[in-house]
Amino acid sequence: MPKLVRFHEVGGPDVLKIEEVEIPTPSAGQVRIKVKAIGLNRAESMYRTGAYVEEPVFPALLGYEAAGEIEAVGPDITEFKIGDKVSVVPAFSFLDYGLYGELVLAPARAVVKHPETLSWEEAAAVWMQYVTAWGGLIEFAKLGKGDTVVISAASSSVGIAAIQIAKQVGATSIALTRTNTKVAELKAAGADFVVVTDEQDLVKEILAITGGKGAEVVFDPVGGPTFSKLAGATAIDGTMILYGALSPEPTTLSAVEVLGRHLTIRGFQLFEASTDDARLEKAKKFIVEGLASGSLKPVLAKTFPFEAIVNAHHYLESNAQIGKVVVSVN
Repeated sequence: MPKLVRFHEVGGPDVLKIEEVEIPTPSAGQVRIKVKAIGLNRAESMYRTGAYVEEPVFPALLGYEAAGEIEAVGPDITEFKIGDKVSVVPAFSFLDYGLYGELVLAPARAVVKHPETLSWEEAAAVWMQYVTAWGGLIEFAKLGKGDTVVISAASSSVGIAAIQIAKQVGATSIALTRTNTKVAELKAAGADFVVVTDEQDLVKEILAITGGKGAEVVFDPVGGPTFSKLAGATAIDGTMILYGALSPEPTTLSAVEVLGRHLTIRGFQLFEASTDDARLEKAKKFIVEGLASGSLKPVLAKTFPFEAIVNAHHYLESNAQIGKVVVSVN
């Protein structure tokens, strides 16, 4: 019987249990995937601890991203066949699906035939990061050639994806990191500039880089008091995308900065893109083309075996990584 990761109470990584579970035959609109690799996400850690937008129902599934081979298809599925190599876009609720397992069900609309040049681990690391970055930067902020984008939490998988997407469309990226330990790796990942926020004046550095005009786009998952500072480093008619709330402190803004610079402030969540069919198809096309050309390439921080899922979650929460934490499934 295939093994699946579930949890029966909220808590730390140790609540995750590997259990043998019968996986049903796919029904209409579903496929069943023999998993080769799983991509881990901060949202799954939050869900496990009871701090996510949904409350878990026990025994609870989790897992937004996986890559593997189609093992069975629902009666109405024509776009996939057994043996297809696929990966999964986060476009569903944990109350309905979870991809931490050897054999899993997934909604067919969220499944993609990725370029076969990707390893299983790379394919499992694609969709959360690139759809989030695509949605915020391309779909809503309209980032384009000649623009400058400030990327907060730049060493995260989404931050790395944003750096690559900026380069793909001809924009300049300014990566933000708290300490100088990740500067070299961020530059190696393609960042045009790196600002160390614990050591440098954030606004002064961004204005200097942009010749005093500020950045056309800010892409931030943190919020808190730094968000107000970033408003002072945003260009006239610029757009600030807030896609997370990692800071425990209140997010405040200067009305003078917002009014004086004619700023657009927009909250964005991945599901705005992944649950809308038209946007999802645009995202898939943009990302698959980037992956095929090599302009988009997932950065893997560390890979764990399936049996070490608890250790993988501990590492995910350490914030020591640059890029994606992945689990390999034999």
